[in-house]
Amino acid sequence: MAYRSTEKTQARKAEVRQRLVDAALAMVSSGGFGALTMAGVAAQAGIATGAVYKHFESKAQLCAEVFRIATEKEVAVVRDTAQGAGSASERLQHAIAAFAERALRNPRLAFALIAEPVDALVDAQRLRYRQAYAEVFVGLVEQGMRTGEFAEQVPSVSAAALVGVIAESLTGPLSPQHGQDPLAGGPLIAAIQAFCLRAVALPTPPRAAD
Repeated sequence: MAYRSTEKTQARKAEVRQRLVDAALAMVSSGGFGALTMAGVAAQAGIATGAVYKHFESKAQLCAEVFRIATEKEVAVVRDTAQGAGSASERLQHAIAAFAERALRNPRLAFALIAEPVDALVDAQRLRYRQAYAEVFVGLVEQGMRTGEFAEQVPSVSAAALVGVIAESLTGPLSPQHGQDPLAGGPLIAAIQAFCLRAVALPTPPRAAD
């Protein structure tokens, strides 16, 4: 009986914790990390505010958990896309499109994940997941070097630079303060793809003089 009671207790705790995370993610998706409050999360989850602290010691810890869950999903999508069919150049373009399209589809959440100032716990997670994205691009750069599509380079450095370019290029358009930009959607993604391909591609041979 004690064992069954413990199982039920653990299941109940897990269910409440999931409700809290879901409520917090919804708040961040609509208003960024700045909109997340422990009282608001508790109200949406249907529990007392004090009970939230049984699952998360602080707002910072809850923010870090929301960041981890949301970003893991995004990294998985980009990784799966990068491992699809096609040449290294094609898969690099597909991976960039997957990243950017998903970000532009939910700009408030994407800005929160990419650039919104929060606290040290989230910043630590952000560095960790930038490295996770970079590892995806390392594989693409290495393949492109093997097939002769890309120039000889240090894959880890190039991959980190690609992640920085993609994130920085999207930060402005994703910002809540950003106005309407003629370079948005497809043209923006195409411009990022073109820049990234130029960054890793073989140099174009000089044209012979007439």
